[in-house]
Amino acid sequence: MNTVLSASTTAAAFSDAAAVRDVVNSAYCNGAYNALDTVAMARGFHPGFAIISAGADALERYTISEWIAAIEKRKSAAGFDIATAKRACHLSSVDVTGDVANVKMEVRKDGALIYTDYLFLLRFADGWKIVSKVYQDHQ
Repeated sequence: MNTVLSASTTAAAFSDAAAVRDVVNSAYCNGAYNALDTVAMARGFHPGFAIISAGADALERYTISEWIAAIEKRKSAAGFDIATAKRACHLSSVDVTGDVANVKMEVRKDGALIYTDYLFLLRFADGWKIVSKVYQDHQ
């Protein structure tokens, strides 16, 4: 994985990159996929978060509250097996500039690349939060 530090490389910069990776692993990889831990998602995603995608000629937004509700509904469905949610997440790069970070992630299921995700984070008083996602669907 590449870690790009746009300012001079310092111990604090490496610490920021590690903190960003921790939030992404906890809230996104484990929260949204592997453990379906919506409490971890609520901690690591900003309430204003949205997945942004292109629909015809307009931007489409899928909010964190919609995503969490969909996961809770999925988990409560009869016959749900958490093993079907498992994804392999590979952080291919982390880029930190001051209070802004960008993470490129490859998401695989059964070895096949299904998404390339670009997560954007901002540092708030209570730490790093994921504020948006854009992605390429490979399915």
